Amino acid sequence: MVIKINFLLIVSLFIWQKTSGQNFESKQDILPNIILIFTDDQGYNDVGVFGAKDISTPNLDQMAKEGAKLTNFYAAQAVCSASRAAILTGSYPNRIGIHNALMPNSKVGLNPEEITLAEMLKNKGYATAIFGKWHLGDAAKFMPTKQGFDEYFGIPYSNDMWPLHPQQGTIFDFDPLPLYENEKIIDTLTDQTNLTTLITHHSVDFIERNKDKPFFLYVPHPQPHVPLFVSDKFKGKSNRGLYGDVIMELDWSVGEIIEAVEKNGLTENTIIIFTSDNGPWLAYGNHSGSAFPFREGKGTAWEGGQREPFIVKYPKKIKAGSTIDAPVMAIDILPTLAEITRAELPENIIDGKSAWRLLTGKTNEGPQEAYFFYYRVNELFGVRYGKWKLYFPHTYRTMNGQEPGKDGLPGEYKMVDLEQIELYDLEKDSGETNNVVDAYPTIVAKIEKLANDMRTRLGDSLFNIEGLENRAAGSEGQ
Repeated sequence: MVIKINFLLIVSLFIWQKTSGQNFESKQDILPNIILIFTDDQGYNDVGVFGAKDISTPNLDQMAKEGAKLTNFYAAQAVCSASRAAILTGSYPNRIGIHNALMPNSKVGLNPEEITLAEMLKNKGYATAIFGKWHLGDAAKFMPTKQGFDEYFGIPYSNDMWPLHPQQGTIFDFDPLPLYENEKIIDTLTDQTNLTTLITHHSVDFIERNKDKPFFLYVPHPQPHVPLFVSDKFKGKSNRGLYGDVIMELDWSVGEIIEAVEKNGLTENTIIIFTSDNGPWLAYGNHSGSAFPFREGKGTAWEGGQREPFIVKYPKKIKAGSTIDAPVMAIDILPTLAEITRAELPENIIDGKSAWRLLTGKTNEGPQEAYFFYYRVNELFGVRYGKWKLYFPHTYRTMNGQEPGKDGLPGEYKMVDLEQIELYDLEKDSGETNNVVDAYPTIVAKIEKLANDMRTRLGDSLFNIEGLENRAAGSEGQ
């Protein structure tokens, strides 16, 4: 009898250990939900925790209290399509042939052979959706549902790319702005007043429908890109005019998405990221944002063009109230999420590196030795190396000394030739006002060596160098 009881006890313990181990492993294997919120032309200074005094952003401020704020996060390029290509592929946009902002009816787009963040996560069993602005090619073969997204609702390019009234600014000879649902145009938008609300409602609905499986939700808002539109809920609510009203509505949208996550019991296991595609479009004056204290804005490699607000919340792993000062770039998002989800990286060469150790406090060092600031067609304008930022001779645009735009009409940029190399210590001089190039020849030589290596790999049209590693964009005729 004793032997029989002991035998049953041993069997019971064995079963308990096996079951316990399986439960432990299954809990470890739970994949986090991922939400990436990406605004358009929002300045560094347009969020409360990044210094805004005249715009209320309570949801983003609370998100920063519950997560981490990155003070040196860079968009990969200071313009729409290129920036979006980078964050979705982990590659510098010039590596994959995406330059500037693609126009409607473009013959090129994001090559379907590139692996997007959505495709990478879909291969891990994620449900995927994009609600908002795509802007990586509007031909059928380039659209989101061909690039790893199960669902799409939004516009295919910037919200100003339609025949505007002459009083609203630039006039394009395009068809009315199409609104897509998956691969079908369901409407045309002459009034975008409720578009932010519609995008938000789609996002909340997607979360609720996919609460029982891992999901990737990409929310690239068309606002605050001009022309500005805001719903009646927020019209006249801010202390910074229509632009501030728009930011307040975007903050509301973030709050609605976070509330949906909380209501469905997903908070601990959901990564939420908020950032923007590039700095403010300064030509539009009171309809543009602020990059204070940084220099210049959209369309330049100066800090105001590419340094962006960035907040990430992941209660399970990222310490609440963290501030991270090491440099990180949008190209690092894909490999970071790959490490978290144990997803396979693309077989093609990418440029990003995982920042996971930095985000979780395991290190204070950024993931890369240097970041390279390209613009237009493969022009290498500058390099960030540690606390240093070096600029090579190039031509850039500025509104300094120019009459600013007003109420939706743009001012005129002045073009400036930077004729000599300039070097700035961003820890002491984030506004880039004191060129210290003559004082640090060793630093200049090191950065020039890094730049020459990158020119060999990705090219530099300022030096008439073609890169050895560049890949072609997708072509409609392929």
